[in-house]
Amino acid sequence: MLKTFQTLSQKPEFPVIVLVIASFFWGLSWLPLKSLNQMGFDGPLLIFAAYSLLSLVFLPLLIKQRSYLKSHLAAWLIILVLGGGANFAFSYALIYGEIIRVMVLFYLLPLWGVLGGKFLLNEHVDYKGWMAAGLSICGAFLIVGGFKVFESPPTWIDGIALLSGFLFAMNNIAFRAHQDIPMVPKLSALFIGTALLSGLLFFVQGAEMPNDISLPAWQLLVFYGLVWLLISNYGSQWGVTHLPASRSSIIIIMELVVAVISAVLIANETLSFVEGLGGVLIVTAAVLEAFRKTNKDK
Repeated sequence: MLKTFQTLSQKPEFPVIVLVIASFFWGLSWLPLKSLNQMGFDGPLLIFAAYSLLSLVFLPLLIKQRSYLKSHLAAWLIILVLGGGANFAFSYALIYGEIIRVMVLFYLLPLWGVLGGKFLLNEHVDYKGWMAAGLSICGAFLIVGGFKVFESPPTWIDGIALLSGFLFAMNNIAFRAHQDIPMVPKLSALFIGTALLSGLLFFVQGAEMPNDISLPAWQLLVFYGLVWLLISNYGSQWGVTHLPASRSSIIIIMELVVAVISAVLIANETLSFVEGLGGVLIVTAAVLEAFRKTNKDK
């Protein structure tokens, strides 16, 4: 099996296939989250249990790389906080919010990426970068209601969705600043950070463990944690590291497309013309940002 994977990984199209599959899983991640929530799992408990399972799986692998961890502890802790916070906020917003709205607001990544690269890493930002930032702002403005936003403020779930995208972009900047971080410590930081933050919220809320959840619900939770999340996280990280930044950025947009289409077809959500226009602006911004990186890397 391992030899087969190694053989396939040598083919140039294989990272593309892996990233596409991972993007599909991310785009459909709302489905198990909302299903498990309807089966009786509260949001923080659901996220804590799923990511704790992954953390336990990766813990022995992390222990084997403890010498690396000791010498790069600060960078690892930064990823734990930023990446864990991004995963937790993203999952929480999907559980309690409107799927399309959450996904589109999360995809304000071009704005946060441009600003973070400029002010934190002192990167040069050309006109495409500033255009991407402007389109992101306009798109978000339309998504949250356009000028109606002045009549009634956005919901707190909107804020969490925006926070998840911001933290994810900051985590990507941390990755760029510490490109020598191997896959296992990187993923373990994401998983442990998400488990710690969700567990902390569960504890602070004073919630109790449910005792009336069915066996199929627990089985789905284990499947979501050990299979669904592993494919999503490992596949996306592995694919990104084996593809040019511009190409991977374009492929990852499939997450948003899959989420919108599935939400309309399965969850019967609707997308108004103004919201759709906002989504188009944000996707355009993501494409511009991807090609901006291509030019920068030359």
